[in-house]
Amino acid sequence: MALTDIICRSAKAQPKEYKLTDASGLHLLVSTNGCKGWRLRYRFGGKEQMLSLGTYPEIGLKDARNRRDEARKLIANGINPSAKRQQEKRQMTEAGTDSFESIAREWYAKYSPQWATSHGEKIIRRLERDVFPWIGARPARSITAPELLAVLRRIESRGAVETAHRAGQNCGQVLRYAVATGRAERDPSGDLKGALPPIRQTHHASITEPERIGALLRSMDAYQGSMVTRCALLLAPLVFVRPGELRRAEWAEIDLDGAEWRIPAEKMKSRVLHVVPLSEQAIAVLRELQPLTEGWQGNDKKTTKCRVRH
Repeated sequence: MALTDIICRSAKAQPKEYKLTDASGLHLLVSTNGCKGWRLRYRFGGKEQMLSLGTYPEIGLKDARNRRDEARKLIANGINPSAKRQQEKRQMTEAGTDSFESIAREWYAKYSPQWATSHGEKIIRRLERDVFPWIGARPARSITAPELLAVLRRIESRGAVETAHRAGQNCGQVLRYAVATGRAERDPSGDLKGALPPIRQTHHASITEPERIGALLRSMDAYQGSMVTRCALLLAPLVFVRPGELRRAEWAEIDLDGAEWRIPAEKMKSRVLHVVPLSEQAIAVLRELQPLTEGWQGNDKKTTKCRVRH
């Protein structure tokens, strides 16, 4: 006898699980805890098999029959519905692990330890803000050049042309990593050459004439403000490091007797130890600065940082 909604709804748990049969292999299995699940019994390749079609009442009788009919159509066409479902689950799992975002985060975790912290933060923030929302869930192997270009043009449309170029470079790095690890066939970012407007070149203010350089050095030497800032101004042309590297210098890195300043790799953009020779003039400035900054961090906390500000 075919099932009805009333029969399915009123079925109660019993000491042993039992089934309520419908037609064409469909039945409702009632477990000892009262849970009810749709099952389809069928034969494929000469063997009897079972396929789950969902739980009741989430899947009602009508929907269960529709699922049964779809499964039987597959069987009639020589397709095992159980094997097909397993394949779809594998594809969904692969789509998750092979998505652009998952590969990008894997690439970032692998290479970011070699970068300066600020550089790595800019890259992951750029990807999270401008790329992942649009193609993050897409399998890397299926991303096309027009699709990638649409992402970059969204960035360009807000006037951030340089950011668009950098995002394109990062996407290319991720996609080449996907190719190398067997999760994509090619990197389509190479097809976008010339698709974005060029970055407008800007030049930072500079002094190249010897007479003006001399005037600048005399102005720095005549600075009458904070002693710490004055020392920083005097050190800058003697050590030729980036302002951030000078600002974050620590006394533990500086050997005044050996005339060396060894900047640790983690502070350098290239992530390589950088040794700065110290001239007699630089050592004289540092000795003058040392009593003012050694052991000072602010808020009365002790540290060995120079805390040079300029």
